[in-house]
Amino acid sequence: MTSTPEQHSLLEDAQGLLAGSLLASLGVVLLSSAKLLSGGTAGVAFLIHYLSGIGFGPIFFAINLPFYYFAFRRMGLAFTIKTFIAVLLTSVCSAVLPKFIGFSLLNPVVAAVLGGLLIGSGMLALFRHKASLGGFGILALYLQDRFGWRAGLVQLCFDGMVLICSFFVATPAIIAASIAGVVVLNLVLAINHRKDRYIAV
Repeated sequence: MTSTPEQHSLLEDAQGLLAGSLLASLGVVLLSSAKLLSGGTAGVAFLIHYLSGIGFGPIFFAINLPFYYFAFRRMGLAFTIKTFIAVLLTSVCSAVLPKFIGFSLLNPVVAAVLGGLLIGSGMLALFRHKASLGGFGILALYLQDRFGWRAGLVQLCFDGMVLICSFFVATPAIIAASIAGVVVLNLVLAINHRKDRYIAV
């Protein structure tokens, strides 16, 4: 498929999925190195990672498996396949990157801000190639379609439960820094994810 003003080519999609996944993975490495958390299924994966010692990547991949059904029902086959690839790449890269990079000094607030920027930028790249990192957002959209529940409130409830659980594994200072990272991540998406400013999908 060739690139057009309305449609990405296969090569462009491959580049977008790889770049977005790598950016998100680097953000995950920053958060994990500082023992920080995040929202959504990533937040659940961080919680299990810190409690069990199992790597973030395998947990993140496994947690997202049930959500592909909702992705298929809500977004279609192409979106589901791309999302599966993005989640797989992010899971693998977040496990491999720490073998090549490390941090001797990492302030939690700095890690939260940079991690949020990187994950948000990665998700933005994925969104622009009709993919995502799976998770609660897809389920929230499905529940909105199925039962009329407002997706934003559903997402807020899920993230709130993750935040409550985080008090069992992190100090208030770490939780505060983590919230700052989530705010930065969502600001990146809110400010830059505009369909009217980006033609190709």
